[in-house]
This record gives sequence, C-alpha cells and structure tokens, in this order.
Amino acid sequence: MNEATLPRHLSSSSASNIGYDVLYPGHIPTNTFQKFLLAFGSSAITLFNPSRGDMLALFGETSGACALQRMKKRMEQDEEGRLILREKPVINTGTVDLNKLKELSDGTFGRVYHDWLKPNQAHPDERLPVQFVDDAELAYVMQRYREIHDITHVILGMNTNMIGEVTVKLFEGIQTGLPMCVTGGIFGTWRLGPKHMKLYFDTHFKYAIKQGFNAKSFMNVYFEKYWEMNIDELRSLLNVDKPPYTPKKKNIYYQKSN
Repeated sequence: MNEATLPRHLSSSSASNIGYDVLYPGHIPTNTFQKFLLAFGSSAITLFNPSRGDMLALFGETSGACALQRMKKRMEQDEEGRLILREKPVINTGTVDLNKLKELSDGTFGRVYHDWLKPNQAHPDERLPVQFVDDAELAYVMQRYREIHDITHVILGMNTNMIGEVTVKLFEGIQTGLPMCVTGGIFGTWRLGPKHMKLYFDTHFKYAIKQGFNAKSFMNVYFEKYWEMNIDELRSLLNVDKPPYTPKKKNIYYQKSN
C-alpha cells in the first residue's frame, strides 16, 4: 500500500501513531524524540565503527527527513528524475542480470560496474530495506539513494577502502544534503593514516567538492538505461571529471605510523 491509497488520517504526518507496515512493508513508526535518540546513538556507533552498515542506515533514515524532501523535489523538477519516481526501479539481482553485464564490452559502464563488485566485496542485494522513514515516497527516495551508492563509487572511480568511502560520502553529502553523508565526508578522514590523509586533501577532497557541485544529480540518473554506454562517455554526460588515482589497498584506515 502506498501513501496515495491511505485514508487521510493515515497520512505521513501521523505516521508515529499508526501500526507497523502500514505506510509500506517493513515500516516502523517512530516519533521525533525516538528518532533523535536513534540518530544520536547510531551516529556515535558509526563514527567509531564505520563497518556497521546497519547503524549507518539507521542514522541516515532517522536524521534525513528534510534532506529527503529536498531530494524528492529536485527529482520532480527533472524529467529523468520524474520517470524514476514514477517507475520506481530497484537495483538487485532480480532486476539486474550480472551475467549479462559481464558479457558487455570492456569499458562499458555495465561491465565496469560488474568488474568492480567482487574485488570491492560489494553486491547489489546487500542494501538494507528502509524502515524508519514516515512517508512511502520518501522511503523510496532513500532506498534509491542506497541502491545507487555502489554505482556512485564506480562513476567516481573509488574503491571501498576508507579514502574511497570518505570521498564518495563527501560527494553524496553535497548532492543530497543527507546528514549521514555530510558527517561521513567530514569526520571519516580521522581514520586515515598520514600518507593517505595527505593524498585525500591533495586530490580527493578537491575532486569530491568539484564533482558534488558540478555533476548532474545522481538521483536524477536512470543508471539502468546506461549499462551499454562507455563509462567515460557516461561521465562526460554527467559532467564528472576523470577520477584521480586511488590506492586499491582495502584496509586504508588510521595507522600510528604509515
């Protein structure tokens, strides 16, 4: 059931007063104070343990209401964004044939995405479903953001090590305004060692800032329609510059000596 089919008294404004699964499957209603507690606790855990994807997801959902509204509005103002909101595509192995992507020509977006997944220990089915967003449409916007996160890595040429994640989070923070992304882009750097801290601020920080402001909003890109396009052509279409060199080492975290 989506919000459009709900009775007036069950609109998103009264979501905290209704039961589970009413606004959308898996929805857990919470009031403002509960959201504050959940956001505070999950952000603290995420800061000290960024591998806790569940806490990162919780932080994003309980702190992002205003940002999600702005994201949805920007999508409504864009032709491709409106199509995404209307069709509500999802990215998982039920909708994306990874074997078909594997057969695409070298250099195509789909092939690069496929080849990026395994070495970065990523998979399109691993994104958690949205639970704490009290609006069915905004819940989809959050889910879409999550499902294109790996694609953002690919377009920006970033791996899933710490320097790559911080770069992507800063880019996403600029494009979406989600507090989760802004916080990760700012405070995630403290886990980098001196050498990679220097690399980040010499190149990646500037790159993320420039792309964040200049590139087309990734939320308005129907990425599934571009699998067969050359990735450099897609970057050009999205106004994304060639990515900087990024170390492939997985565990680029804080070290006392580097």
